Amino acid sequence: MNSNRRNFIKKSSIVGAGITLVPSLSKANLLGPSRPFDAQYMGGFAAPKIDKVRFAFIGVGARGSGHAKQIAAIEGTEVVAISDLYEDLAQRSADACKEAGKGQRHKKIKLYTNGEEDWKKMLKEQKPDAVIIATPWKLHAPMAIEAMNSGSHAFVEVPLALTIDEMWQIVDTSEKTKKHCMMMENVNYGREELLYLNMCRQGVIGELLHGEAAYIHELRSQMNEVERGTGSWRTYHYAKRNGNLYPTHGLGPVAQYMNLARGEDNFKFINSFSSPAKGRKLYAEKNFPADHQWNELDYKGGDISTSIIKTDLGRTIMVQWDETSPRPYNRLNLIQGTKGTLAGFPTRMAIEGGIEGATEDHHQWAEGDGLAKIYEKYEHPLYKRLGELAVKMGGHGGMDFMMLYRIVECLRNGEPLDQNMYEGCLWSAVAPLSEASVAANGAPQEFPDFTRGNWKSTDELAVVE
Repeated sequence: MNSNRRNFIKKSSIVGAGITLVPSLSKANLLGPSRPFDAQYMGGFAAPKIDKVRFAFIGVGARGSGHAKQIAAIEGTEVVAISDLYEDLAQRSADACKEAGKGQRHKKIKLYTNGEEDWKKMLKEQKPDAVIIATPWKLHAPMAIEAMNSGSHAFVEVPLALTIDEMWQIVDTSEKTKKHCMMMENVNYGREELLYLNMCRQGVIGELLHGEAAYIHELRSQMNEVERGTGSWRTYHYAKRNGNLYPTHGLGPVAQYMNLARGEDNFKFINSFSSPAKGRKLYAEKNFPADHQWNELDYKGGDISTSIIKTDLGRTIMVQWDETSPRPYNRLNLIQGTKGTLAGFPTRMAIEGGIEGATEDHHQWAEGDGLAKIYEKYEHPLYKRLGELAVKMGGHGGMDFMMLYRIVECLRNGEPLDQNMYEGCLWSAVAPLSEASVAANGAPQEFPDFTRGNWKSTDELAVVE
């Protein structure tokens, strides 16, 4: 790689970026800075309709390339520009977009691949309606803020930001510019998650009491991406930060089941603990030379992180994260109420009084074919409408496509997004707050109210008809 690209990756890593490992949770962190402007609350914000949504992309590697191709296949879109450090990746995505548009759209996609600042030039020259950001974590907040200030809606890969201060900057920028800033939590569009959301809204399991959320996904092999790719920058985060660094895939759906920050309840505080840090060091010793950069790191991030979140109403959510241990993939996806429990991996349910055709009582799980009548009765209307197409288009079983389809649909129709900016901040805040709690031997850390009290009048998620 040339020196510019080496410097870019260095700046994107925890070593060069100076990421704050433990946030200072002052009163300003919790209440946010004072605002010298008239704010637009973005909880149920609907932007003016856009007949044809002009998209630009920053980062088309592992995630961004899939987003670009799928956006290009959706009616009412035009891909106008792509920025990436690597010209080959940008050109590959441009070709894929043109093919997805069947030669009728996306004919003039301009590439911006001239160094680490070229994406700013892209925003200035192209003035896209929407920008999709799929870059290293450290760049998410500054890129989203720049995009909104340039007049674009920002759609950002997870997490939305790394520090509480960055999250407040995103809140203030979005409210000032009246531009969406949505964290693209794709798991909220999984079939099981949508089914459970509908069942919770219908009151099937009664009053909600407790949830369990996780991202357990063994990804040590990413460390083989040393010079280029996800492992080249994530490995530094895993080594130097100690907490739950990637909470939103499991937490997003559970938070929406509970209507957190949407009129009913909200996050209050979190207690977090980490296991010893063993797996990454062992993997490095086994797979790389003794003088390799991965063997020079002092791995401080625990292999598994466990947190308990307490809400204003007293509900609890257990949140776990483990991308190191040799175990099967799991998001837990459990929601428990006064009349029953819904759980994931595998999809299973226990409901007081039993489930017709499957169980007689709640002392055994109904799963597999025994859930056919449940799906027939409670399948989410969004999945009924888009599920078959989404599965065909792909992306984690179709959830990626459904998310992108809904983004385009909401922008074209002038409707509120399914995930608002405050939810993205709250779900992402688990990372820095868990780090602070671990550093304080599990002491509780209070969640900021990024809505400044407006969550109490925010409508619940409206996709359930």
